[in-house]
Amino acid sequence: MPSPTTKISIFQQSGIGEKKIQGLQAYGKDIIIAEIITLPTSLADFIEEPGDYFPSTIKGDLVLSFIKHPDLSDYLISLCNSLSIPVVASGPRLIQGAFSPVTCCALPPTDKLGAYGEQFGVPEYSVTLSDNGQTISGLSVTRGASCGATWLVLPKLIGRTKEIALEIIAREVQYHCQADPSAFDPVSGKSPLHFAGKVHTKALMKAIDKA
Repeated sequence: MPSPTTKISIFQQSGIGEKKIQGLQAYGKDIIIAEIITLPTSLADFIEEPGDYFPSTIKGDLVLSFIKHPDLSDYLISLCNSLSIPVVASGPRLIQGAFSPVTCCALPPTDKLGAYGEQFGVPEYSVTLSDNGQTISGLSVTRGASCGATWLVLPKLIGRTKEIALEIIAREVQYHCQADPSAFDPVSGKSPLHFAGKVHTKALMKAIDKA
């Protein structure tokens, strides 16, 4: 039975969601982008009436928020909660009332986000090995990052030995990752960019072990 179509509303500032939009369009199935709403880049530090920046209705079954301004982000999430529309707002800030993974490739599998939750988030690969199990001769994506990095690295990995592929995948993913490389966690010293590389390495390792 085919999955029902999921309609997505996207809210962004400064075009920072464009790569994710391209990824949804290129790799998503049963997904329709119902609307893209781009908010102003230059804003006051404090916004007294954030509702002035938003429409009164939301067309999507799911909202992806790429809004950095906390007043606008919080208002959008409150609006979505009042309408019982789930919202994904990835980034370093844990946001009450939203799915807020640190990166788009950190979202765990969930049945609460329709086709988006099935196809995008923590990456999953399927591997075919040759040369007595030493070389990756086939590699496909079961689930991946909405920025497209999970898919874009495939040409760099196919034909490589397992060892080389595991050595280079993190670096290759980071070339395409849209996370802010300057957003270091003061405790771990790691950034979302490091996380993206690590989670893809782990996904490839798991697929190789399964193959």
